[in-house]
Amino acid sequence: MVIGGFDPFSLLDYPDKVAAIIFTQGCNFRCRYCYNPSLIDVSTKEGDELSRLWSFLAERQGLVEAVVITGGEPTLQKDLVEVIQEIKRQGFLTKLDTNGTNPAIVKDLIAQGLVDYLAVDVKAPWSKYGQIMAMPEATLSILVAKVKELVTWLIDKAPINYEFRTTLVPGLLGLQDIAELAEELKGAQRWYLQRGRLDGNLLDSALAGQPPFTEVEMKNFLAVAQAKVAEAAIR
Repeated sequence: MVIGGFDPFSLLDYPDKVAAIIFTQGCNFRCRYCYNPSLIDVSTKEGDELSRLWSFLAERQGLVEAVVITGGEPTLQKDLVEVIQEIKRQGFLTKLDTNGTNPAIVKDLIAQGLVDYLAVDVKAPWSKYGQIMAMPEATLSILVAKVKELVTWLIDKAPINYEFRTTLVPGLLGLQDIAELAEELKGAQRWYLQRGRLDGNLLDSALAGQPPFTEVEMKNFLAVAQAKVAEAAIR
């Protein structure tokens, strides 16, 4: 596993649990508002990555209850299954954050009982992902079909607790987009609307520094979302 960083302590990333976070390196999406662009490039770096991970987790024993694996996109890591097996063996709950583009891997992890909680980023209505991504349309359409497959499966099957997350940035998504997405996510367990962070080193520098949506605007989005997904909330 190629690791881009660690966060030793979080009260926000795993519901009702104290968690540590592992950031994996490499992502197959190019979200224009990405505030961690250093994690996008795929790396084949070798060395002491796993020893760093096990040392990090050894220091968290007794301090945290869960480990969140995020990215980048964790499902790009070839040894993801083996790493999570060891994390579970050490007694931690596990949460996987994913963009949904590798549904077969996610389903396999769930079938093996290796993921206790799942978060899937749903960027936009299926037909509007191009508004968010700085990447070729042909490649994007293939990946979006994969995300749709996973999202539909979760809504229909709900094998574990999960949430969907959508980041809202002015100029990229509006009320009509959220209404369309709410229809597509109808029946979901949980859906969180997140205000985009526009004060950092964004992949699309043209977005940096602009005012985020106001509280009133976010509440308007939420009202639209809750019309179809009862457990929608602002995060």
